[in-house]
Amino acid sequence: MRPRADQTAAWTALRTLFDTTGKSFDLRDAFAADPQRFESFSQDAPHVFADLSKNRLDAAAQTLLFDLARQCSLEQYRNAMFAGELINSTEQRAVMHFLLRNQTLAGAQKAQYAIKNIAKLQSEVDEAREAMLAYAELVRADAAITDIVNIGIGGSDLGPQMVVLALAEFATTGKRFHFVSNVDGRELGDVLAQLRPQNTLFLIASKTFTTAETMTNAQSAKAWFEASGGRDIGRHFAALTSNVAAAKAFGISTIFGFWDWVGGRYSLWSAIGLPIALAVGSQGFRELLAGAHAMDEHFRTAPLERNLPARLGLLDIWYRNFHGFTSRSIAPYSSALRRLPAYLQQLEMESNGKRVDSQGRALPFETAPVLWGEPGTNGQHAYFQVLHQGTSVVPVEFVAIKESGLVFKSHNHKLLANALAQAQALMQGKTDVGGHKHFPGNRPSTFLLLERLTPASLGALLALQEHRVFVSGAIWGINSFDQWGVELGKVLAQDIEPRLQSGDLSGLDASTAGLLQRML
Repeated sequence: MRPRADQTAAWTALRTLFDTTGKSFDLRDAFAADPQRFESFSQDAPHVFADLSKNRLDAAAQTLLFDLARQCSLEQYRNAMFAGELINSTEQRAVMHFLLRNQTLAGAQKAQYAIKNIAKLQSEVDEAREAMLAYAELVRADAAITDIVNIGIGGSDLGPQMVVLALAEFATTGKRFHFVSNVDGRELGDVLAQLRPQNTLFLIASKTFTTAETMTNAQSAKAWFEASGGRDIGRHFAALTSNVAAAKAFGISTIFGFWDWVGGRYSLWSAIGLPIALAVGSQGFRELLAGAHAMDEHFRTAPLERNLPARLGLLDIWYRNFHGFTSRSIAPYSSALRRLPAYLQQLEMESNGKRVDSQGRALPFETAPVLWGEPGTNGQHAYFQVLHQGTSVVPVEFVAIKESGLVFKSHNHKLLANALAQAQALMQGKTDVGGHKHFPGNRPSTFLLLERLTPASLGALLALQEHRVFVSGAIWGINSFDQWGVELGKVLAQDIEPRLQSGDLSGLDASTAGLLQRML
């Protein structure tokens, strides 16, 4: 059994360091004392440059965090994941989304993972990918299909939607992409009002093909299709699922499956990514995978001291458990990345929002912070006030793109200037005045910079975030790959829904009964 963070000598040493120097750490003093601070706390990783120098972290704390990682057997746990061991212990599953990204591209060789029966498994992965990409090319060439509707929720919606929006510059013309996830009928209705059945392809994305919201929307979409004169379910519906029998029973013949070791929030690299392939083509999808694979290899092979996912994950531990920061703001200075904060919310909070460790023991420390944010510069005119002058310190993660590939390129200088200025203002503050014009400064931030937003760089950025979450979860000793917390409300909803028809209030608590009565 791996040691848990609070059971290590490094954890105790970090507590002592924080109490003596960490809690009074001032970024302005740190930069004044160390002209090389930027070089020491920044690094290149595949497709991503990261500046960590504006964080409340010094060399002593960083060294102890690396000690903590080693004492918690982080490297061995990472290696166990890449060896296909059943690290999802509560569901007895491997965690191998990285295998989906292990492809030969432009002469590069596949990584040689130490997974049992790897040749057979990799062959299955390659075959499934090629079938999905071949279908994507057929649809892309079909001028009669002008609208593609992805019906899913959670990982079957957030990932594909975020990537399709992010890579709009590379998307095919002549096709519109729609994403329906909410069971609120208005969302589906608003989309269907724009469509004609003969020009629409519906993608039903559900690993189990039983997810309540997805199947409700799927049944309504099918009913609309048939009532509006649609005649060929086989041509106009495809399923992305591991439940082939249920998809066939629905009437779907085009089915792309994946494996139980593909978790929902890690599934955009699988058949769930079909909307991405339809948008950017098979080559663009391969480049997305290649960028992620490059980050996989960086995480798998780089020493901790130069391993960017490890450094970010350990910084998260330092902030959550020692500084006591309760949230982190994601500020992508790119309109294309406007859904990145929502995607990262699921990735981190569903993965690490746990109160017990992997052995089921209650944790004596905090785990996942709350993630929130909006694209810059919009956020500057909304919530940045609280970042600069609020009573709580919120670390900010800026994501910026060096070169804009779209129209109005001159706007990019203004965008980048704002991102740099906000990070600078958070750190420096304005302390020569008092009252409402006083900015305390010493507010931490991380700056992630991409040369351009391309399929490859986006893939690397997303894999970086996946592995960062893995690192903090490993240190906390939790299972980052289950999500039992989403189940209870689903079960209770099944009991409540028929009561909205019958009016039966028996056995309910007073609040639920009172609200249900008002709805009746």
